[in-house]
Amino acid sequence: MIIDSHNRKHNYLRISLTDNCNLRCFYCMPEEEYVFTPASQLMQADEILSLAKIFVAEGVDKIRLTGGEPLVRKDAAEIIRSLSKLPVSLTLTTNGTRLHEFVDVLKEANIHSLNISLDTLQADKFLLMTRRNQFQLVYDNIQLMIANGIKVKVNVVAMNGLNDNEINDFIEWTKETPIHIRFIEFMPFDGNKWTSNKVFTWQQILQRVEEKYTIQKLTDHANDTAKNYIVSGHAGTFAVISTMTSPFCSGCNRMRLTADGKMKNCLFSVEETDLLSALRKGEKILPLIQQSIGSKAKELGGQFKTDFTHLHAEDIHNRSMITIGG
Repeated sequence: MIIDSHNRKHNYLRISLTDNCNLRCFYCMPEEEYVFTPASQLMQADEILSLAKIFVAEGVDKIRLTGGEPLVRKDAAEIIRSLSKLPVSLTLTTNGTRLHEFVDVLKEANIHSLNISLDTLQADKFLLMTRRNQFQLVYDNIQLMIANGIKVKVNVVAMNGLNDNEINDFIEWTKETPIHIRFIEFMPFDGNKWTSNKVFTWQQILQRVEEKYTIQKLTDHANDTAKNYIVSGHAGTFAVISTMTSPFCSGCNRMRLTADGKMKNCLFSVEETDLLSALRKGEKILPLIQQSIGSKAKELGGQFKTDFTHLHAEDIHNRSMITIGG
């Protein structure tokens, strides 16, 4: 079991397959002409499996594949199939643009749930936010996943003045569709132009929904990052991930492997531990994992508090979101 100094047990590993992506969402990528990590510096398929096995042997029972966009990697299907043979719950976070090509792979790998990023239900705004004209493809692929019996969680980064006026459009989507909408407070990362006045908070999101709907609080489970709700009579549900105003660090069970094989014990951690180089040198990996988790801060990587109104993005020392893995 991987336990930190705050007695938190870590059984959930997020593995980034690549920092490459076929969209250009401004809150994730620093700029359009981004220089991606050379393939030789990325974890190879067999290295991903080797590292995953070490974590699984220590109690990890859930693995999420992330990116960039994990499905743009040429050997994504091979990696999914190999990890699906481990005794874990396997899932992934995706922008949804390539899901129609992976239906059979997902079924073969026994993947029952997906997180799909979609920040707007307006095609023109999708183009503005992602710099790619693929809204309809993503929307259709969400419907395709639902039709194939896969549970879909839609991740919506809620931003003041950009898409906060669409919150109830997303809630309306849950009326007839068994979908789970997750509104995420805008978080600061390198190069994403974060400012405190762009954060649309958990409280503001609930106020906006309650202008039109009567909501009911659902029971949150241990280690949940989201606060879950339902509108009575709706087929789907919604939630808020309140990282900036009400973080969930006390129940954190998550670890991250970046695409270049660095372990991060927190999304906001400054320190990284190079597992890939150690693996390639034949060195012992478990002591490095334990050392990383042993130094994990109590909350938010030790970098800031929940009073984000006085926070400046340049004071946060971290990678861009795309190089961490969502």
